[in-house]
Amino acid sequence: MTREEELFVQQLLEQRDALYRETSKLKSQLSGFDDFATERTLFEEKLQKRDQIISQQEQRIKILLRKIWGKSSERYIKEDPQQRKLDFDGLELLEEEKALAVSAKEEIEQYKTKKPVEKPKKKAVRKPLPESLPREECHIYPEDIDFETSAELAPEVSEVLERDPARWYVRRYIRHKYVVKTEDASGDVTGETQNETTSQGQTVVTAPMPQLPIPKSYAGATVLADMIIDKYVNHLPFHRQVKMFKQQGISLPASTVSGWFFEVANLMRPAWHRLIELVLESDYIQSDETTIPIVNNEKHKTVKGYLWMIRAVMPGLVFFYYDQGSRAQKVTLKLFKDYQGALQSDGYAVYDIYENKKGVLPLGCWAHARRKFEEALSEDKARAEYALEQIALLYDVERQADQENLNYEQRADLRARLSYPIMVAFEKWLVKEIPMVLPKGRIGRAMRYTYKIYNKLTRYHLDGRYRMDNNLAENEIRPIAVGRKNWLFCKNHDSAENAAIVYSLMGCCKSAGVNFREWLVYFLGNVHHYDNDYSKDLAELLPHNFVSKETEAINEL
Repeated sequence: MTREEELFVQQLLEQRDALYRETSKLKSQLSGFDDFATERTLFEEKLQKRDQIISQQEQRIKILLRKIWGKSSERYIKEDPQQRKLDFDGLELLEEEKALAVSAKEEIEQYKTKKPVEKPKKKAVRKPLPESLPREECHIYPEDIDFETSAELAPEVSEVLERDPARWYVRRYIRHKYVVKTEDASGDVTGETQNETTSQGQTVVTAPMPQLPIPKSYAGATVLADMIIDKYVNHLPFHRQVKMFKQQGISLPASTVSGWFFEVANLMRPAWHRLIELVLESDYIQSDETTIPIVNNEKHKTVKGYLWMIRAVMPGLVFFYYDQGSRAQKVTLKLFKDYQGALQSDGYAVYDIYENKKGVLPLGCWAHARRKFEEALSEDKARAEYALEQIALLYDVERQADQENLNYEQRADLRARLSYPIMVAFEKWLVKEIPMVLPKGRIGRAMRYTYKIYNKLTRYHLDGRYRMDNNLAENEIRPIAVGRKNWLFCKNHDSAENAAIVYSLMGCCKSAGVNFREWLVYFLGNVHHYDNDYSKDLAELLPHNFVSKETEAINEL
């Protein structure tokens, strides 16, 4: 063989040797896979599970994007409101029920199409600055003016709002002492206040010290009030406040500020317990829960705790309750042990037991049901849109009642005439459609959730005082949601309970339209008057019973 032929044969042998080694390697790898069909099935199942996870994550991303960038209003408005319809196909509706539902829908649509009375548009005018603010005049004269040969006209006045930094000052209590030298015939010393008695029968009388909010502390009521309000109303954590104080020349240790907060919470605690009694004496309350991060020292991380919010709808009182961060049913058993009346909540299962408790009427929240159908729009647009349209009709009835300023009895009559027939048709639609959808799909979960609590959802029409949803209760929770993004966590269970106390009383201020600072200064200045006099009712100190000085002056006039 020639040299070229030898090289060619050697190259072929090397290639065959490489292929042999690769084949041997693959055979060794496949030695454990005897059943290729089973392995393929397992592989396909893994792919299917992975696809499901990807689909779920995509849905979550869509929901989060809609929450961040979507519209804030939950009200559902179809592109063409006239396209709303009632789907009776396949429903076992009686002719009377069908006629009532159609009549109610037509009346609602007819009311919506009425041309509203146009109010004359007011020209935008800048509101004047409050007259109560002090004025500092700054006179500006034109240049090169001869005042002797010129006559002054009415000046042009412009007002500019200015602001000085917070003013700190020290209040010095100077208690004057006097010696009373008089004696009566028996030699006894007379006088209203007897502090010290000398050997000569003289009495040293000293003016009493006013009772401070925190004994043996230099923190006045106004300082304590501003710190509490800045954190729990303006969402400014204590450590930021301490830095601001330092910039203003006041150095306060963080431990001192924390101690002041605990003392103020302890002063509020008895009034908080009295507030709980007043709320639970109401015959119509709303309940909800929200999360609050708690530091767990054993795990060295924050854990999820829960604050319970209970709101008395008619008096507008609200309190927050913290029980070691628990959201379990034992908390509701403790809270509503003796409660009698209507209890409105979402579909959380811990409230189900009150269906069987005598004297308690559970109510549902249509807003929670509506949200679940909104989340299902991308999965099953036809069914989700139909459900949202029916819920929108029910809210249209409430808007009509609001616009006509109906009283509670008239509102209940309107609901019985318009809302109830629509709810009957909607319930039968749910019964028909639930077997046709996937139970674990979004539309399936929305329909099953709504149908499961449908008896609670429809009871609001029984009394004009009852509301369709828990939105007012959720508004009370919003300050906590904003606050925890700033102060981030509570360092222990005691801090979380103290926060619940403060949030309760600040929430009552908001509901009553009371100035936070005026009330808190008043509270801290008067709370010790109730220390030993048990004949007084602590409810007198609560925000809804507080009358500001301005209101008192108006009432006197």
